[in-house]
Amino acid sequence: MAPAKATNVVRLLLGSTALWLSQLSAGTVAASKSVTAHLAAKWPETPLLLEASEFMAEESNEKFWQFLETVQELAIYKQTESDYSYYNLILKKAGQFLDNLHINLLKFAFSIRAYSPAIQMFQQIAADEPPPDGCNAFVVIHKKHTCKINEIKKLLKKAASRTRPYLFKGDHKFPTNKENLPVVILYAEMGTRTFSAFHKVLSEKAQNEEILYVLRHYIQKPSSRKMYLSGYGVELAIKSTEYKALDDTQVKTVTNTTVEDETETNEVQGFLFGKLKS
Repeated sequence: MAPAKATNVVRLLLGSTALWLSQLSAGTVAASKSVTAHLAAKWPETPLLLEASEFMAEESNEKFWQFLETVQELAIYKQTESDYSYYNLILKKAGQFLDNLHINLLKFAFSIRAYSPAIQMFQQIAADEPPPDGCNAFVVIHKKHTCKINEIKKLLKKAASRTRPYLFKGDHKFPTNKENLPVVILYAEMGTRTFSAFHKVLSEKAQNEEILYVLRHYIQKPSSRKMYLSGYGVELAIKSTEYKALDDTQVKTVTNTTVEDETETNEVQGFLFGKLKS
């Protein structure tokens, strides 16, 4: 009898364990029935370094170009450092020109990607040029394009005879005392070696008041990652399609009774205006 009782006890324990596991599994499935929404922009993820430069430009044009000088080849570290280390490196560079309050504002701007649309705007302007094939960076001198530094001098000779380009409000113009100069627009990604090579030549010419140097962001190979946006509300409205049967006669009776009650109570100093009207 003892072995039979032991067998029954084992079966009872196994049955209880199976029931507990099934309930746990059901609870896990029920808890996972949540809806997670991600809001992605139509453009790819933009570099934080460029977004930081737009933040600096909003502070002042002078700070923008000062920040640019310190990060001319900073994008090189992006290939060897982790995303978090590169993020802290950008903050460290920006900290040379910002106080703690503005550094916190920059962090907040990074978190909501506030300046990503501005980068994409310049990217779209560059796409409308269009950029020469196979160029990491290029310049436009009065509707003439080149991605070779040694051709800039040649294109500047007859620049005055060609149409002057239209400059936007958000364009980054190198500080100069003269405005009536040949306009050289550089499309490049800040922090790259190609940008640094172009910037060295153009900034020298701008300081000598030979040209009006304008910088517009351009990313030859945009990121393959999506641009996820935060700080936006997402509502999921679920409409119930369940219909309930109602008795129309009861609804009409209640409505008629309510109207009669309202007319009977329409009394002013002993006069029943409801009856007088009828």
